[in-house]
Parts: sequence; structure tokens; C-alpha cells
Amino acid sequence: MATDKLVAMTIFRRVAELGSFTRAADDLEITAATVSKHIAFLERDLDTRLINRTTRRMNLTDAGLAFLKRTQSLLDELEDAELEARGFQAEPRGTIRVNVPMSFGLTHITEAIDSFLRDYPEIDIDLQLSDRMVDLVEQGVDIAIRVRSSLADSSLMARPLRTSRNIVCASPGYLESAPEIHGPEDLTQHNCLTFSLHDRPRIWELGDLEVRVSGNYRTDSSLAIRQSLLRGAGVGFLPRFLVQGDIEKGALIALLPDYPPKPYTVFALFPPGRKQPTKVRLLLDHLDQYLGEKPYWE
Repeated sequence: MATDKLVAMTIFRRVAELGSFTRAADDLEITAATVSKHIAFLERDLDTRLINRTTRRMNLTDAGLAFLKRTQSLLDELEDAELEARGFQAEPRGTIRVNVPMSFGLTHITEAIDSFLRDYPEIDIDLQLSDRMVDLVEQGVDIAIRVRSSLADSSLMARPLRTSRNIVCASPGYLESAPEIHGPEDLTQHNCLTFSLHDRPRIWELGDLEVRVSGNYRTDSSLAIRQSLLRGAGVGFLPRFLVQGDIEKGALIALLPDYPPKPYTVFALFPPGRKQPTKVRLLLDHLDQYLGEKPYWE
């Protein structure tokens, strides 16, 4: 394969992943004109349009999306081959793009990434914090961490990391003046703060029961709910990994321990059909070790 084509493929991959010729040029430290030249070369060589672009936006064609998928796999394989050829003493290098839910990312993943980068200084991490699922192939994401009871999209490759549960909790200040909570049905008398990205935000599954709750606050950020709970705004149904420290300090009180919610899994997801390159496997192993056999929040 000609060197020019490899260069063009690498540039095409960054354009597709960053969604911009200019951003790709800045990232690769070349000019935007050079980026355009290599994309044009690639489209002429393949005799097909890979990117539709206007003055305001760009998007991949169907052919471009299919070519990106193949290109990512090929370049990852080449990177692994280079690393092996240099010998085991060679430092893993390159960029890993990681998409993580905001709350889990800020409370657990960022610290793990800091320690990983100390061990592998030649690797760059591009961390995206978002609770909304993204298209891994189109966005060029190597690893997406998702907290789910099950995976709806079976086409994605997945590696389960750990399990956990949600927990019903509220602050001592709120509970002092609120009706007592002895069973799930008592939640109907309370101001329940709900997470809007749940499939059924107002249905809380506790033990074998489903309780319909109501309240004056709904948000797509579990971190925002936690802050409101600490200020005494109501009752929340949040991941244990987010509030365990508050419970241990007494800032929040765990409620309804006899009605444990169903467990969910922390998954690492990958684009379909791609072998994880060495640097990605190293990060996964690091995250696995960091979280521990039994997660510290349990």
C-alpha cells in the first residue's frame, strides 16, 4: 500500500472522527489545504465520494461510513504491528477516544485515567463526558462506558466490568420534616427527583415492586440530583457509586434496604467488528484493576 494512501487514510479518519477539516488539520498539525488535498486524492483513487461538505457542515456518505469502519480496523492493526516490530520495550502510543457518562466519569473514571497516563505517557486520552449514547463508529470512539441493566444494541461488542445498584436516599434535613418512609408505597407522598434519561423516569423498581413517583424536579444529570438531595430538596434514586461516600458520611441516608433494586452492569462497549488495539486493551485492563474485584462503592 502506497505511503500516500496510508497518510490519506489517517487524515480521513481524523476528519471523520472530529467532524471538521479544520479541527483535523489542527489536531494533525498540518494545514487545512493539505487535509483537503489528501481527501480529494482518496476520493479520486476510490472513484467515490466519501464526504459531503458545504461551507457550514460535513457528513460522511454511506460509502464514507463503510470505508471509515474498515480504515479504523486497518490502521489499528498497523499500529499494533508497529508496536510489536519495535519490540516489547517500545512505549504504547497514540490516542484513545473514550465516551463515559458524566456522573460515573467525574466520580471514578477521570482518576483512573490520570493514573493510566502516568504509566503510559506516550498515550493521549480524548475523554467525552456525556450521558447520551453516541454512534461509536461515526464519532471514532474506541471505548464507551455505559451503565445498563441490559444492552439494547446487540451489534456492539461489550465487556462487562462491574455490577452495582441504584439506591433510594435523602438527606437527614429533608427526612426530619417529611412523612416517614417504611415501604415503597410511601414514596408517593414525597417529592421525588427523577433522572430524565431513564427509560421510565417516574417508575422506580424496588424489589419486585414498581412505584410511580412524582416530584417538581427532573433533569438529565444525576450529579445535579445528588446536589439537590444534599440540600434537602427531596428523595432520589441514584447509583450507589455516586452517593456511597455521602451515605458513609451521614450526609445522605439510605432508604428501603429491604427492597433492593435490580442490579445493573458497567459495560465497556466497542465498535462492531473491530479488534481492540494494544493501547485500548491496556486501558481496559487498567480500568478493570482500578475498579477492583468488588467495587469500592459496594
